[in-house]
Amino acid sequence: MESYSFLLAVAVILLSTKVFGVLSQKVNMPQVVGALLVGVVLGPGCLNLLQETDFLMQAGEIGVILLMFQAGLDTEFDELKKAGKAAFVIALIGVIVPFLGGTATYILFFGSPEITHMDLLKAGFIGVILTATSVSISVEALREMGKLKGKIGASILGAAVIDDILGIMALTIIMGIASPGVSIGFIFLKLFLFFVFVGICGFFVFRIFRYFQRKHPHGKRRIAIYAMSFCLVMAYCAEVFFGVADITGAYFAGLILCNLTDIREYIVARVGITSYMFFTPIFFAGVGMKTVLTGMNGPLLTFSIVLLLVAITSKMVGCGLGSKLCGYTNKEALSVGIGMISRGEVALIVAQKGSQAGLISPDMFPAVVLVVVVTTLITPILLKLQM
Repeated sequence: MESYSFLLAVAVILLSTKVFGVLSQKVNMPQVVGALLVGVVLGPGCLNLLQETDFLMQAGEIGVILLMFQAGLDTEFDELKKAGKAAFVIALIGVIVPFLGGTATYILFFGSPEITHMDLLKAGFIGVILTATSVSISVEALREMGKLKGKIGASILGAAVIDDILGIMALTIIMGIASPGVSIGFIFLKLFLFFVFVGICGFFVFRIFRYFQRKHPHGKRRIAIYAMSFCLVMAYCAEVFFGVADITGAYFAGLILCNLTDIREYIVARVGITSYMFFTPIFFAGVGMKTVLTGMNGPLLTFSIVLLLVAITSKMVGCGLGSKLCGYTNKEALSVGIGMISRGEVALIVAQKGSQAGLISPDMFPAVVLVVVVTTLITPILLKLQM
């Protein structure tokens, strides 16, 4: 008999994320904090009232895709161009420092006196996990505070996109070393072709939307549907054809359409209704539900705490240093560093790939999940306190 339990699960998530979100606002915290706590409290790690299913995972994936699409639409293109060089420097140093920190932490705890090839691979993979940045959490917090548009928001978004590409390259290198059959040169070629693909789409799709805008000045509804379809196609193509995270494709889709000044706000509003009414709450609750701490013993707990501290400080130091090198003030540099702390679903996906490849043991995976969830939870809180 077909199960309809998913209906109850969705109802609980939608209602509880709203209630927890309102409570978060009461204590001057972004609503996203409450939505994340729903997954932690009601998920397997605590009350076990909610279980992650394929449906919830897929709905949550659409939620983060739409969230990043909105972030692209909300991006002031002139501000992003100004932050282009700075974003690259911030992302580059913000990848190198966490990678070295994560690698060193693993070797310190689990490296043998004579470090083997596999030890280095596992250590490097922990470093790769820490390079990830899940900017979707920061985007939501910045949006609520009205700080998404401007120098800080553009820097964080731009750096996060570049960070994602650099992280995927690092992941590819580690996986390539672990699996000699993988061609590193072919992966770099796919990344290059992805940017060519984005450029071609940007040239033609923007003009197509301009045409529809002129031809049907009152047909905004259909343009909103076209925009959402374009977002999903870009996310699919990025992930399937180029090996780039789907959220990166969604962000570039929004970026391509962000200069449609006459209809941009309408598209954002319509996509926002779909996103915030259903998909985004499921995504945030799903992140919290991944906190399952079975198998955590003393050494692993100590390792996870140290790794957590390294994860937080390495992004703040790396991205903050990159910001300072680009002439940002101390407050701006600290804000950018904090905005890049969250690891979220990006790091979880990377960790899952490592687990499947045997580079992360099943006992260590909960420690990685703990680090990911805690950094995700504290990022909006720290942003609120800082800004």
